[in-house]
Amino acid sequence: MPVRAGVTIPTLLSPERRSVEFRARAAALGPVRESGGAEAPHHGPWSGVFRFCEVIGAVDSPRSAARGRTSSALAAGARPWQARGVPDQTLPLRSRTAIAAGRAVAAASRALGRGRGQVIGGRVMLRVDPQLLARLAAGMEVTAVSATNGKSTTTRMIAEALATRAPVAHNRTGANMAPGVATALAESRAAPFAAIEVDEAHLPAVAAATHASQLVLMNLTRDQLDRGSEVKMLADRWRRMAETLTPATEVVANADDPMVVWAAAAAPRVTWVGCGQWWTLDSALCPRCGAPLARPASGWACPACGFARPETLWFISHDADRIVTPAGPVTPRLVLPGRFNVGNAAIALAAVNARGISLDAALEAFSQVSDVDGRYVRASAHGREARLLLGKNPASWTEMMGVVSDSAALLVTVLNARGADGRDPSWIWDVGFEEWAGRPVWVAGERRFDLAVRLDTAGLDVVGVSADPLAALELAAPDQALDVVANYTAFQELRARLVSK
Repeated sequence: MPVRAGVTIPTLLSPERRSVEFRARAAALGPVRESGGAEAPHHGPWSGVFRFCEVIGAVDSPRSAARGRTSSALAAGARPWQARGVPDQTLPLRSRTAIAAGRAVAAASRALGRGRGQVIGGRVMLRVDPQLLARLAAGMEVTAVSATNGKSTTTRMIAEALATRAPVAHNRTGANMAPGVATALAESRAAPFAAIEVDEAHLPAVAAATHASQLVLMNLTRDQLDRGSEVKMLADRWRRMAETLTPATEVVANADDPMVVWAAAAAPRVTWVGCGQWWTLDSALCPRCGAPLARPASGWACPACGFARPETLWFISHDADRIVTPAGPVTPRLVLPGRFNVGNAAIALAAVNARGISLDAALEAFSQVSDVDGRYVRASAHGREARLLLGKNPASWTEMMGVVSDSAALLVTVLNARGADGRDPSWIWDVGFEEWAGRPVWVAGERRFDLAVRLDTAGLDVVGVSADPLAALELAAPDQALDVVANYTAFQELRARLVSK
């Protein structure tokens, strides 16, 4: 029995025995925890998992070999070999070993109830083969979508539209850093298209590694400043990336966000889309010269240096009920609420049309999207119905206010301040909650008292405060519907409790 890194593995085991052996040893290595797209550390219990995966990576996961997996390929009628993330035998042995190891560790994460497995599985894959992203993406037409807000929804729309033509690799659960992207590509190895959402800080590295032929750049606003970057720093990082692009890479960019325009203008090939910008406090100054921007009805411009909004052939109408295209205006038939989702649809439409998808086919595909990994889902608990909404920063909370402003539902707001949220919640004072003045609201979450003070100051009627947001559902009137607006980790917990059960 060979010994490596302190772990002893029998050399000859049946598939069933290997599965039992793996799960038992993985459990002994300690907890495996994930939270959406957040990265797990290299130290602590994970060091044992990484050592262990190096040993078992020489053989494929018996669970995968026995029954295959459901991939992210969205096309109806995909053949079984297309719908399974079977490693292509043309991949180097190192890459196939990396995929097998990642799948085994991801399966352990799910079996132990520690997460979905995409992040830790992808981390293992890239630990074994650092070149795996490039190897998996070879032969794929990769569309990388990045923004502070709306990237999950926009990527889902793009994936649904592309899937009308062929299978699509898509990180639909929101694991949007390199490990999550690696998992998505590995699970859909046969797909000719990839639609991947990418964290805005990680976009340059992921786009380079996957040789993305299309970049969709939507917006940049404040988010998790204690562990992220200032908005202008991110814009500069995107601009440096754009300067390295060739005309072979198409950039589809939001002309209404000055920070995005500053970044994308350095690319040699850009399609500008006017998909809206309703939160402007993070782009009040010119990114070129630092002077205050003027915002006339026609858009925005810098009176000092002349930097201005580019002309667009794709844009949403003033009342956000139509999308104007080079072929004329079209009316989106979206199930998803909010004017911002019309903007998401506009930039997604321009992106997939450049891939050869007709406007009608794309709009029909968009109309089939009713939720995005739990966002906008209506769930039931204690006999009441609750609609789940994600508000994770000032811009997204502002947009959620528009979604629920005309609703008669009891408003429940939930605020945490963990690492994946950003530990500093002082941004809540920048949100114009005064628009909800007089409205009853229940406040929950780990930072409920901070939020309760902010909402009371804004003139809302705070009718209840609790650690658990489900207390509001339990105590509400029997026929009372609820709108629950929660930030990232609070939303993920609610989704797991109400939607994934």
